[in-house]
Amino acid sequence: MMLKHQKRLAANVLKCSPKRVKFEPERLEEIKEAITKADIRSLVKDGAIDEIPKHATSGFRARKRKVQYAKGKRKGHGSRKGKATARLGGKESWMMRIRAQRSLLSELRTSGAIDDASYRDIYRKSKGGFFRSKRHIQLFIDEHGLRKK
Repeated sequence: MMLKHQKRLAANVLKCSPKRVKFEPERLEEIKEAITKADIRSLVKDGAIDEIPKHATSGFRARKRKVQYAKGKRKGHGSRKGKATARLGGKESWMMRIRAQRSLLSELRTSGAIDDASYRDIYRKSKGGFFRSKRHIQLFIDEHGLRKK
């Protein structure tokens, strides 16, 4: 039984591909008699002609991955792309470093480990990017004998 014409009309009515048009096997004779779009529309309404749903990419794995990212997973070396500066910007790393150094300096000054003049000198050096870390400041103070007894 050739139903090519009916399939094409049904696809046109349903606004989909002819591949996605499905005929009810028991009502093929009735479908064969339909030769106009109006006939096809009535058959669609009756349920003799149906549209097969599209198969789309499932979002399950994407949602699962998102949950894992939220937990802090999937961030190992194998998952990283780009330089370290792309993941944590230069400004952010500078802010973290300088804040740590300044808090250490203020702590040393309030505890009386260094005097105000050496505090000011070290503060300026850290502002200029002289020190790599808090440890570097400690070494500098010990090497130059700036720590009070």
